[in-house]
Amino acid sequence: MRSLDLKIEDVAFGGKGVAREQGKAVFVPYTIEGEIVSAEIVREKKQFAEAELVEVKQSSPDRVEPQCPYFGRCGGCAYQHMNYEHQLAIKWRQVRDALQRIGKLKNIPMRPIIPSPDQYAYRNRITVHAQDGVIGFFRRDSHSLLNIEQCPISRGEVNRALAELRAQKYVRDGHYTLRASSGAHVFSQTNDAVANALRDLIVDLVSPNQELLIDRYCGAGFFAKALLDKFERVIGIDWDRFAIETAKQNATAKEIYIAGDIEDVKAAVSAADLGGLRVGIRAATTIVDPPATGLTANVRKAIVDLAPQTLIYVSCNPATLARDLKELQNKFTINSVTPLDMFPQTAEIEVVAHLQTSN
Repeated sequence: MRSLDLKIEDVAFGGKGVAREQGKAVFVPYTIEGEIVSAEIVREKKQFAEAELVEVKQSSPDRVEPQCPYFGRCGGCAYQHMNYEHQLAIKWRQVRDALQRIGKLKNIPMRPIIPSPDQYAYRNRITVHAQDGVIGFFRRDSHSLLNIEQCPISRGEVNRALAELRAQKYVRDGHYTLRASSGAHVFSQTNDAVANALRDLIVDLVSPNQELLIDRYCGAGFFAKALLDKFERVIGIDWDRFAIETAKQNATAKEIYIAGDIEDVKAAVSAADLGGLRVGIRAATTIVDPPATGLTANVRKAIVDLAPQTLIYVSCNPATLARDLKELQNKFTINSVTPLDMFPQTAEIEVVAHLQTSN
């Protein structure tokens, strides 16, 4: 292994600083653009190299002291070494850059990033792992466990649940999801305050007095139920039958929730009793909130073929969002792109894209 001094030029998606050595990119974690650092190359490829930080020789004014004793060893957080305003600036730029580089999009109507009110103690659940008496998270770039007594980005109730788990005389090897509340165990966002800001953003983006909302990947109806006042009928579709059962528990006459194939919206609409509503799918508003892998090729094709009047795309992965928008832009105009910081101190980014069919 060799050591060298580097100037960090940028911070890549995922959180690592980017330097250059003879034209080759060198990725160095826990660094900030503008810093001069000493680093040790640990992995070298033809196109890039990876290094470990040895010393910060000239630090950024945005550098701060991490609040977590496990930072740098735990694989969860990437940005505790920089102030929050700089984290937000980096994430906003990473969304824009992904849309430009991967999506080949120009003149992107980016809105300011929506911050989290709490930069620490915001997570309402975590999953810890237990093996051979060690309880915690995976180490960075490793499958070995780091023993964790508390997680500073998690809420007090979650850390109390962790303390109770650790206090048990015997903990069986496995995975344990610790929650701040004992609600239905279906997918929900881990930052309640930003989840509410996300919901409010989507409510603001949707025009009133519409006939039909189709909410793909609807889960327990988080968005659909917030939009009831704006639509005559709401159809929610999800593969998760447990989430659909939760959505149905307090559903109104306006709501129809279907456990089924997200790829076949026509079948779902045909199977739904719309009470005489004759609106076509093309006139509907559609919301998609896919997993990090983004929309499948079949869903992208179905959206292009159906071309709903309004499409709202909620993404937790700017790279797959950019890939999908590249294909969708042939039928849609992008009205706005809004990043949200659902996961402060980490490299994760939430994004909402608001699209309408091109005339």
